[in-house]
Formats: sequence, structure tokens, C-alpha cells
Amino acid sequence: MNWLRLHMVALADAFRHLARTPGSFVLNVLVVGIALALPIAGLTVIENVRPVSEQLAIEPEISIFMAMETPRERATGLAPQIRDLVLASGNKGKLEFVPREKALSSLQDKSGLSDAITALGENPLPDGYVLKLAGMQDASDATRVEGLAVKLKALPGVEYVQIDSAWVKRLAGLMQVLRLALLFLALTLGVVVVAVVFNTIRLQVMTQREEITVCRLFGATDSFICRPFYYTGALLGLVAGSAALGLVALALQPFNTALADFARLYASEFRLSPLGLLSSVALLATSSALGLMGAMLSVRRHLARLN
Repeated sequence: MNWLRLHMVALADAFRHLARTPGSFVLNVLVVGIALALPIAGLTVIENVRPVSEQLAIEPEISIFMAMETPRERATGLAPQIRDLVLASGNKGKLEFVPREKALSSLQDKSGLSDAITALGENPLPDGYVLKLAGMQDASDATRVEGLAVKLKALPGVEYVQIDSAWVKRLAGLMQVLRLALLFLALTLGVVVVAVVFNTIRLQVMTQREEITVCRLFGATDSFICRPFYYTGALLGLVAGSAALGLVALALQPFNTALADFARLYASEFRLSPLGLLSSVALLATSSALGLMGAMLSVRRHLARLN
């Protein structure tokens, strides 16, 4: 109970100090809040885009084209080898043999080039296979599919293998770059937050140096003296984090209005949503911790100078 009473006294003392200089506190909250708003906005965008990228899992197709001189019997006899390679690579899929006659008929029906193809006088298409694999989510899956394509290309009688998974690797790479950029931005602005709180607490310590000296004459310990400043830094970080979350939430409204017009062009209803409760609580705890860190560094340094 005594420990709790001491902390309640320190918290009340921190509120009293903030009430004496509300203008300075508000300005510091704005500076820290704007610094925190940038990484929070970036995190909000990534958290909204991540589910969309995960929903873009596709069933990649691998088209296997046989050499023109490969006999039909030899071409159809490759099916067991292809299935074995698919299973060995850890994938599952559906394999379909496409005779050159069927491929030509499909090309004529879909491309509108029937007259040009007829003018050739012979079928220019080879026999082939279409391999439809299970859903692919990320770059590692795409790399595994590419490895399978290399093995398929080495089969006897196969001339060319085509896959459609390159864009998945590009998307995964872009998301990784965005995460790294956000991490760098968060670390940089975290240092800014600590520096702002450090300077704010330094000014408070210098302003209250006479009060601190009197407290020491009455036997106050350094822990008792430091505790209100610690709470001041933590409160500054907490309020600034709340302000940053509020700024980002307000900014989403006009941004979603503009984004809706763009999304309609792709028949989508995509919109950005604010961060969830757990993410918001984690960010508030982080901002409070940054404020506390800045206060601890400042108080310990400047109290040592007052000794």
C-alpha cells in the first residue's frame, strides 16, 4: 500500500506540473503526435493491404510445350514423370494433356485469327500439358514453382515451359520493401520522440531545481524526486500517441473518399480502416514507453549535475 501511495502521489504531482504549463504541454503533444502519426499511418496502410495481398492467392498454371518432332506416344508417356516431380516438390495440382489439334481449335476460337492460321496450311502448335497447381501465397511458393519448372524443362521431349507466378514474387517483394521502410521510419521518429521528451523534462528539471534541492534537504531520495518526471514523460507519450491515432483516423475519411473512385475502376470496394483495438493499445504502450525512456535519460543526467 505504501508503494502504491507513493506512485499515486507522484502521478498527482505530474498532473500538477502539467497543469502549470498547459500551453507547453499541448505544443509538445503536437510535435510528438505528428512524429508518431507518420509510422502509424504507414502501419495502417500495410495492415489494410496485407489481407488483400493474401487473398490474391492464385492457382498458377504451368504450360509445358513439347518439341514438334516428339511423337504423340512419347508425349503422353511423360504424364507419370510430371506427376512424380509435382509430388516431389511438395505441390499438388491437376495435370491435363492438350493435343496439338485441341490447342489449335482453342486458338482459332479465342483469338479471332482463324483465317491467318488456315493460311498457314499446317498446325504450328505442338502437343503440351497444362499443370494447374494449388494456391500460391507468397514469394517462397513462387520460388518453389519456379524450381519445379526448371525440372520439367529438363524432361526429354520438352522444349519450353511457361509459368505465370512472377507477379506474386513482385508483390511479395514490394510488401517487404514497404515493411523495411516503415521500420526505418519508425526507428528514426522514435529517436525524435525520445529527444523531444528529453528536452521537455530537462526544462522541467531546470525550472524545479530549487524545489529539488529543498526536497533533498528533507531527505527525499532520488527515486522519489525522479518519479513525477517519469510519469510526466509517460503521460506525454500516451497523450501524443492518442493524438496520433486520432489524426490518422480523421485523415482516413477524405482519403477513403478519393480512394473509392479509384477502386470502382477495378470493380472493388476497397477502403482503409483504422487499426484494431490490440494494435492501438500496443502503439499507445510503445509511445508511453518512448516518453518514459526520454524522461529517464533526461532526469538521470540532469539530477547528477545538481548533486
